[in-house]
Amino acid sequence: MLKDKVAIVTGSTSGIGLAIARELAQEGCHVMLNGFGNAMEIEELGHEFQSKFGIKVGYSPADMAKLDQIREMVHQTEKMFGSVDVLINNAGIQFTAPTENFPAEKWEAILSINLSAAFYAIQTALPGIQKRGWGRIINIASAHGLVASVHKPAYVAAKHGLVGLTKVVALENAQTDITCNALCPGWVHTPLVQRQIDDRAALEGISVEMATRELLGEKQPSLRFVQPDHLGKMVVFLCSDAGSSITGASLSMDGGWIAQ
Repeated sequence: MLKDKVAIVTGSTSGIGLAIARELAQEGCHVMLNGFGNAMEIEELGHEFQSKFGIKVGYSPADMAKLDQIREMVHQTEKMFGSVDVLINNAGIQFTAPTENFPAEKWEAILSINLSAAFYAIQTALPGIQKRGWGRIINIASAHGLVASVHKPAYVAAKHGLVGLTKVVALENAQTDITCNALCPGWVHTPLVQRQIDDRAALEGISVEMATRELLGEKQPSLRFVQPDHLGKMVVFLCSDAGSSITGASLSMDGGWIAQ
C-alpha cells in the first residue's frame, strides 16, 4: 500500500519523528525528513534510509515557526517526488511554568510550532492530496490533547487545538479516501525524556531507575514507556487499507494515562 507513496514527517531528525520516518521507509514510502541537527548526521541518515530500504529521501530544514518555510517544504516535496501522500505533523516544543508566570514569547512559540505549523502544512498539502484522491494526515498530539497537567498551559492548549483541527479536516474529507487522525501518546522514551529523568535523578539525589519510576508513576499506570517504533507502526497501520475507516479519531497510546 505504501510502496512509492511520499511522506513528509516534520521533526524527523530524532525521537518520535525519526522512528515514524523509519517505519514508513521500511514499508517502501519515500520520505522527506525535516528538523534541526548536525548536517553531516542528517546526510548520513538519508544515505542509511536509501541503502537499507531502497527508497528516495529528501531533507528540508524548514523552521516550523515560519509559514513561508512550511509551504516551501511542501512544494519542495511535490517538486522532488511528484506528490505528498502522507503528512505526519510531529514537530513540537515544550516549556513549563505556572500560567500567571508563563512568558508570552513561549506561549507564542509553542502555539506556532505545535499547532499553527500543522494547520499550514495541511492547508498547503491538501489540494494535491484531494486532487489525487488518496491521503493520510496524522497529527502527533499527546495525552495532553485530551487531559491537562499543571504548568503546561500552552502545550495543553496547542495539543487540544490539534485534536480539534484533526476532527475538522477529517469531516471535510470524510467521503473520500483521505483520512486525518491524531495519535495521543503518553510518556515516550526519547533522548529528550531521558534528559528529564537524568536531571530529576541529579536534583533529588536518587538513582536513574528511581527517577524513571517516579516520572512514570505520576501519570502512566503501566509504568512502561511508549516506544517510538510502536508509534511508527501505528502510523503505518493508519496508512493501510485496514485503517481507511478510521478518521477524526484521537488514538491514545499512553499506558492507561487517561483511563484514570
